[in-house]
Amino acid sequence: MLFYSFFKTLVGKEVIVELKNDLCIRGTLGSVDQYLNLKLNDIRVIEEEKFPHMLSVKNCFIRGSVVRYVHLPAGEVDTELLQDASRVEAREQKRS
Repeated sequence: MLFYSFFKTLVGKEVIVELKNDLCIRGTLGSVDQYLNLKLNDIRVIEEEKFPHMLSVKNCFIRGSVVRYVHLPAGEVDTELLQDASRVEAREQKRS
């Protein structure tokens, strides 16, 4: 649930999503669900010449299982808070 909570804080920010088929999409994060499915608005494909069929697409829904990486804006990531939350979650999992 840590990543879900983290991604919810990024709704409305611009991100780049790299898919397992090597397609990279830049867009505004519209929503995220508990399966880390992503909805992107105002998308642009990074390598347009490689994926010309994507030029007319403006919004998309991306299934979480096909995501390789999500590139985040550096200014939006509070690494200390994320590390603390990771430690707390690891401690809780160890206890159970």
